Amino acid sequence: MPPEQPLHTTFAMTLSSLPAIPSLLYRIGDLADKSGIECYLVGGYVRDMLMQRPCSDIDIMVIGEPVAFAKTVHDELHGRNFVLFERFRTAQLELSDAVHGSFKVELVGARKESYNNDSRKPVTLIGTLDDDLSRRDFTINALALSLNRERRNQIIDHFHGVDDINAGILRTPLDPEKTFSDDPLRMMRTARFAAQLNFKPLPEVVDAMTSMCERIKIVSMERVSQEFLKIMLSPRPSIGLAILYETGLLKELMPEVAAMAGIEQVDGMGHKDTLFHTFKVVDNVAATSGNLWLRIAALLHDIAKPATKRFAKSTGWTFHGHDAVGIKFVSKIFRYMRWPHDPLDYVQKMVRLHHRPIPLSKDEISDSAVRRLMFDAGEDLQDLMTLCKADVTSKNPKKVQQIMKNFTLVEAKIAEVGEKDQLAKWRPPISGEDIMLTLGLPEGKTVGMIKKRMENAVIDGLIAYDRDVALDYIRQLYREMMDDFGC
Repeated sequence: MPPEQPLHTTFAMTLSSLPAIPSLLYRIGDLADKSGIECYLVGGYVRDMLMQRPCSDIDIMVIGEPVAFAKTVHDELHGRNFVLFERFRTAQLELSDAVHGSFKVELVGARKESYNNDSRKPVTLIGTLDDDLSRRDFTINALALSLNRERRNQIIDHFHGVDDINAGILRTPLDPEKTFSDDPLRMMRTARFAAQLNFKPLPEVVDAMTSMCERIKIVSMERVSQEFLKIMLSPRPSIGLAILYETGLLKELMPEVAAMAGIEQVDGMGHKDTLFHTFKVVDNVAATSGNLWLRIAALLHDIAKPATKRFAKSTGWTFHGHDAVGIKFVSKIFRYMRWPHDPLDYVQKMVRLHHRPIPLSKDEISDSAVRRLMFDAGEDLQDLMTLCKADVTSKNPKKVQQIMKNFTLVEAKIAEVGEKDQLAKWRPPISGEDIMLTLGLPEGKTVGMIKKRMENAVIDGLIAYDRDVALDYIRQLYREMMDDFGC
């Protein structure tokens, strides 16, 4: 498990301590008074306001008929991009004021829901304020703030959510098994809020997640994936990842990742727990980069170690080829998790190359070796170096210091290589079409072989990165090939 973190600072729930909210929201309260209905700020906005965290999602709950009221708000407050979901008694619109700028508001009628055991689609009924708050996922999200003038700014906290915010804990308003059975995605949200807020789920919450983890399969993978990526974007993803692993959810979603856990001993020789090493690498990357897909690469960089693990008495544990095998696992996980296809090549590149800078940090560094690394990493070289540094998780401070020093030497050598700016976004000095036109050759294997030889000559420093030099090189190379064939 990741190390314990201090709980968040407590706060007093008084009107004077509440941060300012957009004045337009109070105007919505005034419109509610004219319509004779109650309306409340609810959910994450109230939680984040009390915690003094930024929040862009503004949810307003209406006790009464929300559709007609939403149209009134839109007309009276000059709303934009109005979208109505009459079946769900929900409306969305954009409002703006001079202080807070533009923001999105969702208005929804208070409701209560029931679920069948084999379905994730609820039967929704009109409900009371208590009904609506009790169906929320956690007590910290079961808070409401009145916008009506008579009780304006009064916090409704039937489930002691404020106390739980102060204590830094995640607790469900109802029995956790009922809460998670109603919507199994809430199990993923447990891990997400734990990672985002550094809150700790109560033991009964974790127990319910563990006993019900298989039920996550009835939730659409798109919804599950969205929550997972939010965990990965949190300040310390390992908090949420560890919860997913301990409850069995990680095994349901990514069995290949869960399989990295554990230490096997042979002849008294063991290897480190790859899974918790990986969690540490993810946190290390998160500490220096907000790049979601670099964090995903960190999660998957050792994904093939269980499949390539071997033990030899002479050398101990080895994981030969895990970087090459890993890219196949990456592709499979992308498909299963319904992740976008565009970042796949990038993540596979990071996984394939994550061991490449390490030998350079140990040996005398040649220009050609650095050029080769720059060529293969291309414009993602800096991200690769970030991942490699994050991969250093030894508990030996002297060892870490030495490795980091060596990485600094590698980076200095990269800076010294004259072709850095050109090779960082590698484009060969001449193309295959140039070769065909210059040598009068048709498209085929010969052109590909000549192009590869020319690229290697540039990378190895045998010829300069220059178009004319490259053309002279391929002419000479082709003459030598013809002589070898007696032409």
